[in-house]
Amino acid sequence: MRNQITYKVYGKYALFTDPVTKIGAEKMSLTLPTYQALKGITESIYFKPTIIWYIDSVRIMKPIKTESKAVRTLKPGGGNDLSYYTYLSDVEYHVKAHFEFNMNRPDLAEDRNENKHYCIAKRCIERGGRRDIFLGARECQAYVEPCEFDEGEGYYDNMGEMDFGLQYHSIVYPDEQSSHEMTVKFWYPKMVNGVINFCRPEECPKERVISKMTPKKFINGRNFTIIDVSEFLDDACGQRGD
Repeated sequence: MRNQITYKVYGKYALFTDPVTKIGAEKMSLTLPTYQALKGITESIYFKPTIIWYIDSVRIMKPIKTESKAVRTLKPGGGNDLSYYTYLSDVEYHVKAHFEFNMNRPDLAEDRNENKHYCIAKRCIERGGRRDIFLGARECQAYVEPCEFDEGEGYYDNMGEMDFGLQYHSIVYPDEQSSHEMTVKFWYPKMVNGVINFCRPEECPKERVISKMTPKKFINGRNFTIIDVSEFLDDACGQRGD
């Protein structure tokens, strides 16, 4: 696929929760990384509002294990309380993603240089990302490295099909769709031999509108500046996948 990248992300702990139902102090991780969490990791590697990252697939490399921890949390009215968080432990994922231009951003049309964005994204993976990487929650520090999606032996490579029921997929913000709404998407994930192929957000069978929102406007020369770096990128990276 064109403009596709692959990387591995790993860490000691992960906490993937549904933001719609995460209203109490007790938190329990989903068994699978969500589309939105992986998109957030990819955006931490490299983000520009000109592009939208789409997560194509994730490969679960290690067995799914949980570990509970006692956490001292703050009460809304003051004081402390004791809560239990259930994390995934010792995780590693291989991720395949690609970017497309955000056509809902005509104000950023001058920045639609796919060679520039692809090469910068590849270099950012080699350097471990531009921003801190974490797996679902800030306390779950993680690391990214370049990899081939099919390299290495995964724990679920010969496990066949596994269904996980209805789960949270992602949040679509107004600058990524035609309506001025923030929408939560849900889907039915299926893992086949350790690999989960994600559907696109617009293909999710269920959704819920959370609130109305207005996207930020970008004006060249006022709150951003277009820089032409194509001459520096001719030999900076390899061929893009088609």
